[in-house]
Amino acid sequence: MSVAPRARLPIRALNGLLGQLPRASLSPAALIDRARRRTGLTDFGPDGPYDEALTVLCNALEHEAALTPLGRLLARQMLVQALACQLQLQDWLRREPAILEAPIRHPLVIVGMPRTGTSILHELLALDSSNRCPSTWEVAHPFPPPESASYAGDPRIARHARELRISEYLMPGVQNMHRMGAALPQECVAITAQVFVSMQYNTIFHVPSYTRWLEHGADHVRSYRYHQRFLQYLQWRHRGERWVLKSPAHLWTLEALLQVYPDACLVQTHRDPLRIVSSLASMLPTLRGAYTRAADPQSVAREWSRNCASALDASVASRRAGTIPPPRVCDIQFREFMRNPVAEVRRLYAQFDIPFRPDFEAAIRRYLAENPASKHGGHRHAFADTGLDPVQERQRVSDYQGYFAVPSED
Repeated sequence: MSVAPRARLPIRALNGLLGQLPRASLSPAALIDRARRRTGLTDFGPDGPYDEALTVLCNALEHEAALTPLGRLLARQMLVQALACQLQLQDWLRREPAILEAPIRHPLVIVGMPRTGTSILHELLALDSSNRCPSTWEVAHPFPPPESASYAGDPRIARHARELRISEYLMPGVQNMHRMGAALPQECVAITAQVFVSMQYNTIFHVPSYTRWLEHGADHVRSYRYHQRFLQYLQWRHRGERWVLKSPAHLWTLEALLQVYPDACLVQTHRDPLRIVSSLASMLPTLRGAYTRAADPQSVAREWSRNCASALDASVASRRAGTIPPPRVCDIQFREFMRNPVAEVRRLYAQFDIPFRPDFEAAIRRYLAENPASKHGGHRHAFADTGLDPVQERQRVSDYQGYFAVPSED
């Protein structure tokens, strides 16, 4: 039986101490003021500070997320940092307008759901020296802009590695479920989190009203435009032939993505949705345990069963409507990818007419040998622990499985 993880004793003690102090403010006005004072800047750019998104998120954190005192403090720091990034990016763009003169052409965008092999695929594609992936450290600490000459040894890598060790302490066991590393590729959700329009927030917090707003009220074109400006900034002094991006959140917003990146080439990974829900129900309580008192696996399963079905149905609707021309999307089945990753990456490259060089293949084989799935102990989970009815869940995703010929794993 899956149970919610228990915080370490020092964390519980710290929450007790913080609970006796005045609560950290989650008022949007206070957060904006804090970010301005921290940076000494005032201009958030053409769309900032994204007041509606910030307000919806803060309200959900205040009333729905059941934050611990430490979780509240961490959430406040997260939001202030996001606002500070908006301010600093706009300052760089104002001082260096040439940053926006270099377009982003033909990005390769991985759009599969979580737990379908997207992370390892992103890591493998990052081994191609022609590709440019946003690294975790540079998204977390983007200022000043990264430079080619110092990119591999930038001191911010070590700084962020230390921060990730703190995260691992707050979320014991997370490395068994999801690899973390300062130099690993980062998801797009960490970029759009800077403008508070991001699946990152409803992954690590229970914020149902914010989830509904993301799906039905958010202006995703605006957030993708920010995303584009941020990538143009990152590539200013460290370019590649093409960006390789990744996020499951793109499945909900494919039309907005293609409006901003009309020549994007998409890669959708597919896996039995019941395995996706089972894995998320096991993993998300660990992530949320750093912030909340209530991280129940079965409630997470109910929440993400609906979320996953919504995203998968949206992907089917986009294909049926012709939103994505067939030559511009490559479908990869999880089983086939795990059975022969080199062959699937080769097929992906062939579809988009990208040269598949021998040195790239050798790098993939070496990386896979050095990083087996069991390296950090592996992630074990069972659908029975979700509390969901497998017959009902199978029916919920039957259209998706039928359309993409996704096999069941039970």
